[in-house]
Amino acid sequence: MKRIPLGWLLSAAVLLMGLNTTAFAQRVMRIVVPFGPGAVQDTVARTFSNELGQLLGATVVIDNRAGAGGTVGTAAVAKAAPDGNTLVMAAASHTLAGHMYAKLGYDPIKDFAPVSMLGYSGYVIAAPSSMGVNNLADYIRLVKSKSKQFNYASAGNGSATHLGMASFLAKAGLEMQHIPMKSTGDAVNEVLADRVQGVTGATIGLVGFRQDARIKLLAYTGAKRSKFLPDLPTVSESGLTGFRFDSWFGLLAPAGTPKAEIDKINTAFQKAIADPVVQDRLSRVGLEVVTASPEEFMAILRTDWENAAAIVKASGAKVE
Repeated sequence: MKRIPLGWLLSAAVLLMGLNTTAFAQRVMRIVVPFGPGAVQDTVARTFSNELGQLLGATVVIDNRAGAGGTVGTAAVAKAAPDGNTLVMAAASHTLAGHMYAKLGYDPIKDFAPVSMLGYSGYVIAAPSSMGVNNLADYIRLVKSKSKQFNYASAGNGSATHLGMASFLAKAGLEMQHIPMKSTGDAVNEVLADRVQGVTGATIGLVGFRQDARIKLLAYTGAKRSKFLPDLPTVSESGLTGFRFDSWFGLLAPAGTPKAEIDKINTAFQKAIADPVVQDRLSRVGLEVVTASPEEFMAILRTDWENAAAIVKASGAKVE
């Protein structure tokens, strides 16, 4: 039996120890997406996750936890250790859910620490092409003539896609049956398959369907036309004057996360989304980038919390 020189053994041991140390020292961060793969927050989170991980020296994992309009995944983050390693990719549904659900299990404001805002997206009201409508006015007339006979899909009870459509229906004096799904992608698929007669999805989720013959984009819910869909009129332009519904996107951490850790992630996040490659990805999904400090983001959250109460009340939607 040939003897292996002691020096080689020692060198190999040192190398292995070094590799193991590096492996265990590698930080693992989870960005919880409270909706399924392909949902709007999922698409957004994946545009910057690799770059954020590189800047923080961490492996960033996208953790899809769908259910109950985004509240299942969000609740998991509220209960996670406040060490900066678990974040949630949140949107307007975060504050809306607080007014929608009788028993939520967490406080959308008090149980979270804002890390960084990413931007805004308006929503698009769409219908299957088989309905034969060319604009929102036509759609309203047809739905009104078929009272309660049509359905619409959303990303789940209490989601922004649910409240966006419910708010529009309330403003237009229409009634449709709500069919909750697990993600915006699933809801849009219901329209594409001609199984429901309407959906309201973020621009991010619908901009790619501009040329799809199966679906008709009818109107944009923002205060002014989207730069990504400049030919699409707003809901307000289409006859429902003053109607507006849009959503912010941003990262939240569990309450109690040290400020130094939040500031560190915020700085890395700002650098990540300033990367031209990331900017291009965000542009392709229709997100209007607007960054903010943790303090500025908290002020936005508090204002949105108050606005969400009015939106939920006007829509008449509620989840027991």
